[in-house]
Amino acid sequence: MSKQDGRTVFPRRGRGAFERPTQPAGKVLLRIWRYLRPQWYWLVFAAALSIFGNLLALIGPRLSGRAIDAIAAETGVDFPTVFRYAGLMIGCYLLSGGMSYLLSVLMIKISRSAVYAMRKDAFERLVTLPVEYFDRHQPGDVISRISYDVDTVNASLTHDLVQMASSLITVVGSLWMMVTISPLLVLVFVVTIPISVLVTRYRSKKVRPLYRRRSEKLGQMNGFVEEITAGLRTIRAYGREQAFSDRFGEKNDEAVDAFYAADRFACLNGPTVNLINNLSLALISVFGVLLFMSGRVTLGNISSFVLYSRKFSGPINEFANMISDLQSALAAAERVFRLIDEPPEPADAPSAIAPDSVQGDVEAEAVRFSYDPGREILHGIDFHAEPGRLVAIVGPTGCGKTTLINLLMRFYDADSGELRLDGTPITDLKRTALRRGFTMVLQDAWLFYGTIFENIAYGRPDASRAEVEAAARAAMIHGYIASLPNGYDTMLSDNAVNLSKGQRQLLTIARAILIDSPMLILDEATSNVDTQTEQKIQAAMLRLMQGRTCFVIAHRLSTIQNADEILVMQGGNIVERGTHQQLLAAHGAYDAMYRAQFEGA
Repeated sequence: MSKQDGRTVFPRRGRGAFERPTQPAGKVLLRIWRYLRPQWYWLVFAAALSIFGNLLALIGPRLSGRAIDAIAAETGVDFPTVFRYAGLMIGCYLLSGGMSYLLSVLMIKISRSAVYAMRKDAFERLVTLPVEYFDRHQPGDVISRISYDVDTVNASLTHDLVQMASSLITVVGSLWMMVTISPLLVLVFVVTIPISVLVTRYRSKKVRPLYRRRSEKLGQMNGFVEEITAGLRTIRAYGREQAFSDRFGEKNDEAVDAFYAADRFACLNGPTVNLINNLSLALISVFGVLLFMSGRVTLGNISSFVLYSRKFSGPINEFANMISDLQSALAAAERVFRLIDEPPEPADAPSAIAPDSVQGDVEAEAVRFSYDPGREILHGIDFHAEPGRLVAIVGPTGCGKTTLINLLMRFYDADSGELRLDGTPITDLKRTALRRGFTMVLQDAWLFYGTIFENIAYGRPDASRAEVEAAARAAMIHGYIASLPNGYDTMLSDNAVNLSKGQRQLLTIARAILIDSPMLILDEATSNVDTQTEQKIQAAMLRLMQGRTCFVIAHRLSTIQNADEILVMQGGNIVERGTHQQLLAAHGAYDAMYRAQFEGA
């Protein structure tokens, strides 16, 4: 990500970079309104409460002025009139306060529904995004959009929206009341109000990019924290706590600086507008005295006018502060909408088919692929995996092994060339049907919060207890599960941190065994288990892989010696292929890898 002419530029695979200018505030507000629109009837009720509540509050200063005139009457203090107006004032303010409370509760209800729908849309889009998106964004930044940014919008809807509506009614009502009292005094605002509007408008345009940068920096810091939390054991093992603490300090400084820059600029809005409003109050006092001395207004009128001027200028001051909060909410909403607007995984071709059955015949012809333009990862890959054959893929780190698997699963599409399943190009197959044909066991075992039974049966929720237990036995994990107090009903914590890495890997292998798919992908699936357990798993897996087309990515060459074909990759090319014995006899790259692993032993 880089900055060009004030715009954020994001790299994107195969398309260079695309620019993301800040969206107009009106467009963002319109999209927020679409989430509020289903609650229109409650919004009408809220508007009625706001109008009547503020009108009742606006009656108070007029009643106060009349009470003052009753006190300053030439015939003496008219106590009955004073008490009557005082009682009416109390009644108006009590009713206004009650309506204000109901309005706040109602807006919380409306905001809850809107935010629920927004967060739901964001998550539903999240699960449809291509793998490419998650390669470009830190998990912490994505989480920040769904949590912090949505909460910022929620706070704005529940508070700022109410305040802005109330402020508008109060300003208009106060202006009308002041006009009815003394049109001449109202002329004071002809000078001060335009100044306030111009200042507020100018500063609001400047502060929104600062709030957007603040959200971005917070997302980056969250991403860094998520990364460090996941690797805390490694950090401690290498004694790198201080180094990562220093790096976090840098991220924290950037986030704090972004917060400070936004808040520092925004906090000047209120004092600036307040200064202008106080200037208007001073002018009202001067001209009010002159009008009183000339007999054009009463003392009560001046008192009411001053109170209305405070009600008039107060909301303008509050509005200046709310503009800052609103800009923060708009920046947060824009980040959420950018997530919602991200293009999902490309749709299947209209002619795409879902085959009734899959044999598992996989073929690659001249497949080329690059994550970024000009940096090709795979250079014309060719291979043919016949049904039921075990194909192993080996090679140094970064040679393209996992990339090839990503293309088989259509997490990415090849730039050129063709991958075929049972003779049909995989681009002519529906993705769901293609992926159902594969079962994957990755090096990083993913388990979720739930029972052991639910985790094993994840791919087959309708599986019986006997089928799950049979899969666990085949994966050599049944004995351990049976030893637990609750057996298969034992709850796993998030990502199963209460299990060892090897146990987590065995559970994912059991999950794969349970799914009866014609093709199997194992990406270093036994890397987290000990040698003895690995041998047992290999024996069980060899029996279970009968009849399946299997792709095995392995660094331990001992695990793939029985493969029907071994593909040796280097630098994005298949440099050798054959059986274990054939490759050893060729004395090439595979033989060198094998000797490097086993000569010492």
